Amino acid sequence: MTQTHRIPITDAETGTDTEPPTVAAVHHRAESDDWLVFCHGLRSDKSGSYEQRCRRAVEAGYNAVRFDCRGCGESDGAFVASTLETRLTDLHHVVDYFDPDSFVLFGSSFGGKVAFHAAADDDRVTAVATRAPVTTAGTFDEYRAAVERDGEWTFDTGDRIDRRFFDALDRHPFDDVVSTLSVPVAIFHGGDDAVVDPADSFDAARRLESDVCLERFAGEGHRFSRAGERRLLDRLFGWLEWADR
Repeated sequence: MTQTHRIPITDAETGTDTEPPTVAAVHHRAESDDWLVFCHGLRSDKSGSYEQRCRRAVEAGYNAVRFDCRGCGESDGAFVASTLETRLTDLHHVVDYFDPDSFVLFGSSFGGKVAFHAAADDDRVTAVATRAPVTTAGTFDEYRAAVERDGEWTFDTGDRIDRRFFDALDRHPFDDVVSTLSVPVAIFHGGDDAVVDPADSFDAARRLESDVCLERFAGEGHRFSRAGERRLLDRLFGWLEWADR
């Protein structure tokens, strides 16, 4: 059973609008008190692979939540205003809306960075799983150079980022996660990823002081194949049987 919710972001800047912006979230219900919340990547949304991930989560006994950050998918807002900080705010509101006593986070790519920083600040998080997580600002060096030169970067979809994106990114280095995160971590990364360097994940695993499961998926790029996605889910929920029980 699934249900879609519109969740107001009550502390967001609304400009001349009188109503707060809302984010779209889908709850896949399970008959348990276990929760798994999914965070999508920079230019992604809650659709596609997240639907199957949530269905698999329910099979494993988790209430699953997937949502669109502001500026993405069915949520309000402009993509250019979306930063790490706005996404952390969106995630915080989504979790508070469903109000679980505890929950697991899964984040993919830039969503992995969101998940890491959220987990470092929220003692309700019991474990963090990531796929190709962004753990260094160097991932966006090409975009940063364009923003410093031209004031903004425009993707092929027409979506834009500007200095706000990098200002927020620089305020939240991965060092903050290293110094505070204490829950088990899983990192899954495609060995042929040309977007987020797999070496970054090996370095992150080395630096983190909590238990870390790191797996390199040979032959997989930044987007996993169907076979790679099936293997990812098998490994994820196998790991959670240990990490979250």
